[in-house]
Amino acid sequence: MKVLITGGCGFIGSNLAIFLKKRKYKVLSLDNLFRRGSKLNEKKLKQYKIKNIKSNINEINKLKIGKFDIIIDCCAEPSVEASKKDLDRVIDTNFLGTFSLLKKCIKDKSNLIFLSTSRVYSIDAINKFFKKKIVLNKINLKKEIDLKFSTQSPRSVYGFTKLASEELIKELSYVFDFKYIINRLGVIAGPGQMGKVDQGFISLWTWRHLKKSSLKYIGFGGNGNQVRDVLHIDDLNELILKQIKKINKINNTVFTAGGGKLNLISLKKLTELCEKLSGNKISFTKIKKTSYYDIPYFCTSNLAVSKIYNWKPKKSVLDIVRDTLNWQKKEYKLIKNFID
Repeated sequence: MKVLITGGCGFIGSNLAIFLKKRKYKVLSLDNLFRRGSKLNEKKLKQYKIKNIKSNINEINKLKIGKFDIIIDCCAEPSVEASKKDLDRVIDTNFLGTFSLLKKCIKDKSNLIFLSTSRVYSIDAINKFFKKKIVLNKINLKKEIDLKFSTQSPRSVYGFTKLASEELIKELSYVFDFKYIINRLGVIAGPGQMGKVDQGFISLWTWRHLKKSSLKYIGFGGNGNQVRDVLHIDDLNELILKQIKKINKINNTVFTAGGGKLNLISLKKLTELCEKLSGNKISFTKIKKTSYYDIPYFCTSNLAVSKIYNWKPKKSVLDIVRDTLNWQKKEYKLIKNFID
């Protein structure tokens, strides 16, 4: 089976490309190498004889790269804050790029797995449930967010572009009859992630502890009580493999997929875990206010995806943090200029 991975030199895309290559899939990457660290990942792909085509996703239909049985779209600007700084690029990549990709799916009759995001959900609705409780550190950790949760504005421009892409996929699939799977993903982490302040917080936390440099608790009282569920990249790869194998039977569906309630962690608890694993203690600055795009809590419901694919996360938050820290120690000299 021939697979094209857009954003193939990113964190998720490169891990997935190598994972599928090891399982005898024919894999091609398409990536413009814009993101920091993507050239390192391109070199890693070459070690597995995976070629990357350096191109913007919007140019995909001008390229002579052949046809593919399935296209996996990992191409996006995933930083919520980038929506405010580089609006044109976010919309061009995350929405118009999807449209370009869909035209190739239509022309070649390729199936599609689209990686969407938990940020399609309403910021106001999430805040209504959790903002007051998170400041008081009395959050209800049993609340899982599924497809029924509100997607009303505001979501962030990033969230809007991904939700709009979801709707465009559904519309064009109905007319042109290609198969798709949409995965609304929460936080993905693990070895290979180049963390920075506004994206990839697990990697950022382990890195700062490894370097013994400071961090900030930003927003919601400045106490580090924000909570997220986290999914190991290996577990995501296993899910996508199951979806590829079953796409002829299970398709045209949206799923929520993430670490779930067993893999929830607050920034404060993450700090404690990093201190334990690294042996280092670092200083924190407390900043009470945060971006209006920030949310205090997210926990993904895996009920549907677990039932349909007999899948659930195997790796715990402890595994994720330990694997990330060990990778950073091993590759310290190589990656030191690519992580905040």
